[in-house]
Amino acid sequence: MSDLHRCWWCGDDELYQHYHDNEWGVPLHDEDGLFEFLCLEGAQAGLSWITILKKREHYIKVFDQFDANKIARYGDKKIASLLNDPGIVRNKLKVNGFVKNARAYLEMKEQGLSLDEYFWNFVDGQPLQNQWKTSHHVPANTPLSDTISKDLKKRGFTFVGSTICYAFMQATGMINDHLVDCFRHRDLS
Repeated sequence: MSDLHRCWWCGDDELYQHYHDNEWGVPLHDEDGLFEFLCLEGAQAGLSWITILKKREHYIKVFDQFDANKIARYGDKKIASLLNDPGIVRNKLKVNGFVKNARAYLEMKEQGLSLDEYFWNFVDGQPLQNQWKTSHHVPANTPLSDTISKDLKKRGFTFVGSTICYAFMQATGMINDHLVDCFRHRDLS
């Protein structure tokens, strides 16, 4: 598959290429998967996605497979152990953000709203299809990601700025931001 034309950002890194080819931009409707991406996109803030991608398996392990019910109950002892774990980004605000986001997510569920329903309603249940020809055309955020960010913050989520929300939309397939000459663009159209 190395002769296939891919989006610029995955370069020659095999892990990045595998993620690009099999996951990025594929419509995701799994609750745990959506919660995982929301957390990991927040962990990425100020870093490159490859940093988080390389630590992803460890994140899944130490954050209880992103079980929001468990994460919402993390206390000081668990948080302290996470902050000493070199396998994750040891940022106190980000680790505490996972707990805060788990609690906000559970509150949404108590109100009868799933993450799947919540996020996909913003795009009427169908991925937005962009037609970017070069990386320079791909935005860092949009009015829609601004709207989602504001709403998530009102609901008590953190590390959900507009740029993070746009990256989340790209990763979970709410938008198809593969460049038009990338082999995945047509697959996901």
